[in-house]
Amino acid sequence: MTTEPTSILSVQATLGEGPVWVVREQALYFVDIKQHRVHRFDPATGDHRDWTAPGQVGWILPADDGAFLVGLQQGIARFYPDTGTFAVVATPETHLPGNRLNDAAVDASGRIWFGSMDDGEGADSGHLYAFEEGEARHAGLDPVCITNGPAISPDGKTLYHTDTLGRVIHACPINNDGTLGAPRVFAEIDEADGWPDGSVCDADGHIWIGLWGGWRARRYDPAGKVVTEVRFPCANVTKIAFGGPDLRTAYATTARKGLDAAALEGQPLAGNLFAFDAGVAGLAGHVAKLG
Repeated sequence: MTTEPTSILSVQATLGEGPVWVVREQALYFVDIKQHRVHRFDPATGDHRDWTAPGQVGWILPADDGAFLVGLQQGIARFYPDTGTFAVVATPETHLPGNRLNDAAVDASGRIWFGSMDDGEGADSGHLYAFEEGEARHAGLDPVCITNGPAISPDGKTLYHTDTLGRVIHACPINNDGTLGAPRVFAEIDEADGWPDGSVCDADGHIWIGLWGGWRARRYDPAGKVVTEVRFPCANVTKIAFGGPDLRTAYATTARKGLDAAALEGQPLAGNLFAFDAGVAGLAGHVAKLG
């Protein structure tokens, strides 16, 4: 594996997102939001499977019963790969039919932090939630148009939450009772560098951010300083996940959304799954506890 991103799976995703390494399967799962697809890729064998979701699907995370939880436009659902079936278990935003769920992470307690967004990308109707013991509750942060991230620090004490259109990443303390403290600005992204998309923490407590329209992913230290940039051959880098036996391979989802024919001609690999040597280990992912 090289330090340069290499396309390892050609899926030409309209909006590839939410890569997650599932330790129990030694496989990577990710989604294509706009094509309503859930993907599974085994890098050891090259095996690739995919399933059709009943609507836009923003994320997928492993659960402690061997199944998965996914974030659909209509709410959180359980997903069973063996049968390809989905069953909605929580609908936190029935009052916001123009919203959809967008990006999520699991903390050490098995709690899922997930966000929503205005699917039309115009209204500040996106909220951050916590899902635990079968219930979704509002996390108490101000609404934004597009929530992204979130990412959890290795010690489990900080949640990084992204306001994509505001081009700012916030850091919030996670209290012992699972509530969030007051957010502070962790990093701001210049307009010329694109929009901050998905995020993930590595084992050193640094934060990796995919940059939509930025042709790169960035690694920030815990003080919010850029320490690494990884350039891609396509503009829309959405999120990084660490995987492989030593958790040192970085996988990246990308997107073709918003690219016209001329742009796609210059970016033939846009929408594919990429991999590169991150030079640092990631964290073994937690599983969601169903309660």
